[in-house]
Amino acid sequence: MASNRGVLNLRFNQDQGCFTCCMESGLRIYNVDPLVEKAHFDLELMGSVAICEMLHRTNLLAIVAGGSHPKFADNTVLIYDDHAKKFVLEITFTTPVKAVRLRRDKLVVALLREVHVFSFPAPAQRLYTVETRENTLGLCEISPIVTAERQLLAFPGHKIGSVQLVDLTNTEAGMSSAPLTINAHQGELACLAINQQGTFIATASCKGTLLRVWDTLRRVQVVELRRGSDPATLYCMNFSRDSEFLCCSSDKGTIHIFALKKTHLNRRSTFSKMGILGNYGESQWALANFTVPPESACVCAFGLRSSVIAICLDGTFHKYVFNDDGNCNRETFDVYLDVCDDHEF
Repeated sequence: MASNRGVLNLRFNQDQGCFTCCMESGLRIYNVDPLVEKAHFDLELMGSVAICEMLHRTNLLAIVAGGSHPKFADNTVLIYDDHAKKFVLEITFTTPVKAVRLRRDKLVVALLREVHVFSFPAPAQRLYTVETRENTLGLCEISPIVTAERQLLAFPGHKIGSVQLVDLTNTEAGMSSAPLTINAHQGELACLAINQQGTFIATASCKGTLLRVWDTLRRVQVVELRRGSDPATLYCMNFSRDSEFLCCSSDKGTIHIFALKKTHLNRRSTFSKMGILGNYGESQWALANFTVPPESACVCAFGLRSSVIAICLDGTFHKYVFNDDGNCNRETFDVYLDVCDDHEF
């Protein structure tokens, strides 16, 4: 989904402290707090870029071409080394790449009906491939840190609305543990998120009204959260680093913030005290929320000091600070990413 400012895709890195801005004119990387452009790769080097995955804050980037001026095929993942100033690895698949995930020991690539797991960075050897149901959104998440309590890969299962979990600790080529399944929703999955320790995953369906958080060890639902009563397209979900909060963005133009540890902080419907409307009346609504331009897709994540960041394809950057009372105060005003002209950084 491109914007009229030439932004094709936005994604936070593993600690949510940086984000990539994939553009028709190349690629830019920004620090979140303070908001500073850290790197700029032009059209001549990379062409237009559809997907970029950082490896924490290191010199390695995974990119997939796309847009109107691609320099490479959309079925190829390239690893760029910013220290060496060159591409150091190229992996080509039989169908277009839908998503790429990196961590310090694994490279994961999602295709329409497959997820490939590679050792990384050297040697980059294919360990195994798992089949999925048709995954047009490229839904695929991994435990971001090697020392995580649970080393997991999550992706859509064969059954509609289900999530499969694969243990990533197996590093032997051709061998993978049997996937575990969570039947998360009745409809197609639209969004996935995994926390830093791999102990929780968050799911949402294409209806977009409910978010569910699951314990990955016991495979049971921890909490069900209501984004709203009207259907919506969810763009993004992210856990806070301490897993105490979850945020989400949608085409309704509202960023919702939910409490996961102190769930009593979440708002309840007035009907909950009356004991009517069943599960809807008992719903947990967002602790806090704020609005962004609804006509532009955006991603959201947690910043420093109880802040939430939202970055939209229209180039706007939003930062709000929230508290346990549900107050949400804007900390940045009219901040635009400098994505209009194509200059050297």
